[in-house]
Amino acid sequence: MSDNTVSVSLEQEEAYRFKVEFGSETPAILTDEPAPLGAAAGPSPVELLVSAVASCLTDSLIFALNKFKQPSDGMRTEASGELGRNADNRLRVAKVNVTLHLGHAQGEIERLERILDQFEQFCTVSQSVAQCLPVHLTVMDSESVQLKQSVLGG
Repeated sequence: MSDNTVSVSLEQEEAYRFKVEFGSETPAILTDEPAPLGAAAGPSPVELLVSAVASCLTDSLIFALNKFKQPSDGMRTEASGELGRNADNRLRVAKVNVTLHLGHAQGEIERLERILDQFEQFCTVSQSVAQCLPVHLTVMDSESVQLKQSVLGG
């Protein structure tokens, strides 16, 4: 894997189940469609898309917290993809919702406003996906106080 290319290969195991190998040290995974097409033997492509957006945003927030030497432990993320039909009645991911839960209360994190103002700009996946579909982002602290709500792209 070079700095500019990410490679994967898929090998069909049966029906909609594929072994996905990455062009790196990353272990292979299985993907599959849910019933009735597949057997849900692994995440579906939609689940992978949603998890990629959520994981990248989480990583970006952790990176920003660490950059400012603030606690980044205890993070939890929830995400969902809403499906809908386009003008041609084709099923599409209409939007992605991501809620990041900090592991600490807002009062325990210095420079939090600055961190929250910029972290999502460094998320490669969400910034790429947001060019095509909206990513609804919410950030909560450990006491369930909403700290940020925004829509990326769309």
